[in-house]
Amino acid sequence: MSETAVPLPAPVLDPACVRSAVDERLATFLDAKAHLAAAQGFPAEVTDVLRDLVLGGGKRIRPVLCVAGWRAAGGRGDEGPVLRVAASLEMFHAFALVHDDVMDRSATRRGRPSAHEAIAARHMGRPGARRLGVDAAVLLGDLALAWSDELLHTAGVRADRFAAATVVLDGMRTELMYGQYLDLLATGRPSTDVDAALRIARFKSAKYTVERPLQLGAVLAGADAGVCAALSAFGLPLGEAFQLRDDLLGAFGDPSETGKSAAEDLHEGKHTVLLSLALRRATKSERALLTDHGPGARLGPARVARIRAVLEETGARIGVEELIRERAHQALRALDEDGLPAGAAAVLRSAASDLIELA
Repeated sequence: MSETAVPLPAPVLDPACVRSAVDERLATFLDAKAHLAAAQGFPAEVTDVLRDLVLGGGKRIRPVLCVAGWRAAGGRGDEGPVLRVAASLEMFHAFALVHDDVMDRSATRRGRPSAHEAIAARHMGRPGARRLGVDAAVLLGDLALAWSDELLHTAGVRADRFAAATVVLDGMRTELMYGQYLDLLATGRPSTDVDAALRIARFKSAKYTVERPLQLGAVLAGADAGVCAALSAFGLPLGEAFQLRDDLLGAFGDPSETGKSAAEDLHEGKHTVLLSLALRRATKSERALLTDHGPGARLGPARVARIRAVLEETGARIGVEELIRERAHQALRALDEDGLPAGAAAVLRSAASDLIELA
């Protein structure tokens, strides 16, 4: 009489260990690039600035979720390949951050000068130093994109699973670019259209930050379409909750905690759900206060305080908090549905808890 094999539970996820392992791989990779650049007589500042950005902070959300997806889908044994793929995600994220800071004219990132500001500072006194910083940062972001591909292609993933992984990555990259483009189009033109703001959040962040990294790890473990769909049902609402929390930080966050300038989204006039809800409920004078400045305007502390008061008084801040709770609960409810391997829910609950704490 044959016995039915009982699936082993997925091993417990330790996000701190994942972050440490990914950082180790990123440091080794960037050290090798720095040595190669020195041997070829290339400017050291390229790898110096990129290293400061990549290893100078960050939550490693996408790498952690990539490994969580791998384990949830039954990944076992040698974690080397999936950790290197996870490191490639973080290098891709560096590319996105460098270009995002150029587009948003952000002076800081992770509590330090953003890449274009760091490069400009190295050439202070030279005519056109600020323009040089911006132009060089575009190239630096491009280099991070190329190196993310190099990390991916040298991860040692078997051919069939590599092919499946590239499908997920192609989708993720395309979605992120369209999300960024939608964000650019809407910046400085906030409206009462909450659905449009949610769509930007979904493609600029939710899919890129949570859904796709989970699916990437899952296909590296051989997951089928059903598992990927189940991960999407969990990951999308969780990603939206994360982005909505980030929107609150963009308006109310403490720079010492966020690593960004105070009220960054308010200065840029970002079309966020927070601002959309406020505009729906604001008086005529309050709407003028919320919208009567162009992208990149440097609002004084008094005006920022008045805008924050309107966001509170209209109930917009509370409304966003409610949306965050709803989406977090939706994500956790999705773990009770069929489609995930045995033991996967525990791994994903751990990842969700870690993400919510980091948000």
